[in-house]
Amino acid sequence: MGKLLGDGHLETANGKTWRLKIEHSLSQKVYVDWLYDKLKNLAASEPRIKQQAVQGKVYSKYWFNTCYSGSFRFYSQKFYDHGRKIAPRQIKRWLTPLALAVWYMDDGSRKSHQHRAKIINTQSFDRFSLNLLQSALKLNFGIETKLRKQREGWQIYIFGREAEKFAKVIGKYVLPNFSYKLD
Repeated sequence: MGKLLGDGHLETANGKTWRLKIEHSLSQKVYVDWLYDKLKNLAASEPRIKQQAVQGKVYSKYWFNTCYSGSFRFYSQKFYDHGRKIAPRQIKRWLTPLALAVWYMDDGSRKSHQHRAKIINTQSFDRFSLNLLQSALKLNFGIETKLRKQREGWQIYIFGREAEKFAKVIGKYVLPNFSYKLD
């Protein structure tokens, strides 16, 4: 769930079977290896490095895919609407502390070094999805949030007064190399 809310992407070749694509910068190798360890029974191959040139600059990516499976079709129907990522109506039932931690490791950050507030980058979600996500955070974990307007869309803003509660919910799942995101 956390990968689908975050940087994970489902793709299909035929509309019947789907696979989960996981790709991060090479600097997040430890994270990708951890994800691979959790998903290796579904993986098509071990993680690999690929180089990508963008405007003359070369970026190193570290990635793997799961095998194609009809089982992922259910999730594609829940997390995508005409190719756009959405939050499923059932997200309240599916958002666990582990899923929240993975989502935060993918798309979360501290507001700044001077603030305790946290941000989850949710610019690709529509307002209905954002409302579902905020409601799930409140209902499941008692975490109050607001939406913060950005040029590209909206972020979920977790108030500084909620930072300790948030850290208690996800802290045991956050990998050590992401601890800077929690303070």
